[in-house]
Amino acid sequence: MTGSSIPASGTPGELSVLLPEPILAFLRKHGLAAADEVPPATVLAGGVSSDIWRVDLGSGSTAYSIVVKRALPRLRVEQLWEVPVERNRYERMWFETANAIIPGVAPRVLAADDSGCFAMRLLDGYPLWKAQLAEGRADRDFAAKVGSSLARIHAATAGDKGCAAQFDTDTNFHAIRLEPYLLAAAKIHPAHAAALSKLVGRTARTKIALVHGDVSPKNILIGPGGPVFLDAECAWYGDPAFDLAFCLNHLLLKGLWVPVRRKAFLQCFDVLAEAYLAGAGWEPQAEIEMRAATLLPGLLLARVDGKSPVEYLKADSDKDFVREIAGRFLQAPPARLAEIRAAWQRS
Repeated sequence: MTGSSIPASGTPGELSVLLPEPILAFLRKHGLAAADEVPPATVLAGGVSSDIWRVDLGSGSTAYSIVVKRALPRLRVEQLWEVPVERNRYERMWFETANAIIPGVAPRVLAADDSGCFAMRLLDGYPLWKAQLAEGRADRDFAAKVGSSLARIHAATAGDKGCAAQFDTDTNFHAIRLEPYLLAAAKIHPAHAAALSKLVGRTARTKIALVHGDVSPKNILIGPGGPVFLDAECAWYGDPAFDLAFCLNHLLLKGLWVPVRRKAFLQCFDVLAEAYLAGAGWEPQAEIEMRAATLLPGLLLARVDGKSPVEYLKADSDKDFVREIAGRFLQAPPARLAEIRAAWQRS
């Protein structure tokens, strides 16, 4: 949610550990480890919302690696942020639902139970999109695939009453997204509190499709067939515009992180939005674009002054820039994404 849970190899900062007894019991219960086996494991760095381990199983030609994830009741962030651990179950369900729509678009779940953890296959050698952006690599074709894949998942679940019942997670989504992002920013900026509260209310009551809730470059691997989405702890049946705005938000912010590639990242913004909207056939394109465009300034402000600020914006000048653009559009809501994009480029 606020730190990548990466089911891929070669993660910097891995620490070899003995697995906790409940995790060993989980692996043995599901036949992933033998009754007397204590498989080698490493802690995967980056997760602030969950404990995440890489576990190496088998030996020789039958050796393989998995990732085990267990949700934390309190996130490892500076501010107090407590969330229900049942989100772990909805994350696993999102992976399974998404893979049924686009095979390989999410990690393959191997085992899960009510202990609050699940196991998935390690994805070996898949680059992380955030890492490539940090290096200044702006792949417009990949950005377009992110947009089109997201639209396919939303389109396949739009109007699905069974899916809506399965992902009836309003309480989780409020605790994980709406409160720590938009409402927390509203407390810091009373002048924008009414606009942010209005966005919260509209988002909460919009029930259209299955939402991932954390579509960020840190949660997207570059797979051989396209994007692989990770970290779906915020899974919710609600407003698909949230996913679009959340991802576009990061492409804007990454332009401040790597300023020499700002123009190229804006081109990724354009093609991702275009590909997504081209696949958004469940409602008039202008309506979902309007909701994404009006959410975007709220999410921009949240990543500076919410409970989960982006770690790479250090300079006060960058933060003030974000506040100025966000505040301008919270007071005069845009109808088109291009309005925010143009203001970002001009400034």
